[in-house]
Amino acid sequence: MPPAVRWLCLARFLVLVGWPVTGLSAQAAGYSAPYSPPPAPPAPGSGPTVKVGGYIQARETWRDDSKLTATLNRARISAEGSLVAGFSYRIMAEYESGGTASTAASVSLRDAYIRWTRGDFSVAAGQYKTPFSPEYITSITMIETADRSTVVDSLATKRDIGVMAQYSYRGYVLLYGGIFNGEGQNRIVNVDSSSLVVGRVALRPLGPITVGTNVAAYGGDSTRYGLDADIEYRGAALKAEYLWQDHHVDAPVDQGWYVQGTYRVLPWVQLVLKQEKFERDALSLSRRVLATTGGVNAYFAADRIRLLVNYVSRRIGDPGVRRSTVITQAQVRF
Repeated sequence: MPPAVRWLCLARFLVLVGWPVTGLSAQAAGYSAPYSPPPAPPAPGSGPTVKVGGYIQARETWRDDSKLTATLNRARISAEGSLVAGFSYRIMAEYESGGTASTAASVSLRDAYIRWTRGDFSVAAGQYKTPFSPEYITSITMIETADRSTVVDSLATKRDIGVMAQYSYRGYVLLYGGIFNGEGQNRIVNVDSSSLVVGRVALRPLGPITVGTNVAAYGGDSTRYGLDADIEYRGAALKAEYLWQDHHVDAPVDQGWYVQGTYRVLPWVQLVLKQEKFERDALSLSRRVLATTGGVNAYFAADRIRLLVNYVSRRIGDPGVRRSTVITQAQVRF
C-alpha cells in the first residue's frame, strides 16, 4: 500500500470515528521515562533527590498445546531523581523471564541516562527506549493487555544507546528526535559505524484525539514507519497502530496493525478487546499472525495493584494453526 493511501486511510478513520466526538479527555499518561515528566527539582539548598520505584508481574499461562506454566514475567527496580540546573537521572534494572528449562534468567540493565530539561524542551543521553510506537514507549504496567502487539514487538525499535531531544508545544504538538548506535541495549560499541535515526511527531488537534507518526532509518538497510491514533471518552478508549518496514528491495514489506477498545464498566474494572495482524511475507507465509484478545483488568490501591485475565486466540501461518492461551497476572507497582 503506497504511503499516500495509508495517510488517507488514517484521515478517514479519524473523520468517521473520532472527529464528531466532543468532551473527550486527553490521552492518558503512562509513557515510560524519559517520555514522562522529569522528577521535581530539589529544594533550594538541598542535595540531589532520589526516588526508588519498580514493579513485579507474577504470571500463570495455560496453552492448549502445553501445560500450565508459572513465570515471574517482570521484576524491575529503578532509582531516579533531580540534580541542579535542570539535570535529572534515571537507572533501572530487571530480572528477566528469558530463561529456559536449562538456563536461569538473568539481571539486565534497562535504563541509564542523564536528562537536561528547560521548560518544554529536554535532551537525554544514555540508554533508554527509542521514540517509536506509542504502545512501545508506554510502560508495560499501563498496557491494558498482558503483552504488546506482535507488530510492535517485531517492528518497533527498542532500547538503545544515544542522544534524543524532545519538545512539547502547549500539549498540542509533541516532537521527538534521536540518533542511536542501532545495536540494541547494553551494546556499548557501534560495530558497523552506521546509526539508527528515529523521529516521532504526535498531535492533539482537538484535545480529545491524539494522532502520531514515526520513522526509523537503519542507515541504508531499511526504514520503518508507523501511524497511530487514540481517542478516549468517559472511561472508553479506542486506539490503533499500523507499522511497516521497507527493506529497500523488490519484496513485500513487513507490516501489521492492531485495533484495541477498552471500557471501564466500574471505576476499578476494565474490559479489553483487541484484534491484531502481522505479516512478514518476504520471509515466509508461516510468519503471518492473526490474533484476538479479550480480557478483564481489576485495579486496586489507586491502580498500583492490577489483576489481569486474558484469553488469546492466535493463528500462526497461512492457512495456519489456531491456538488458545489463557493468561492470569498479578502486578504491583511501588
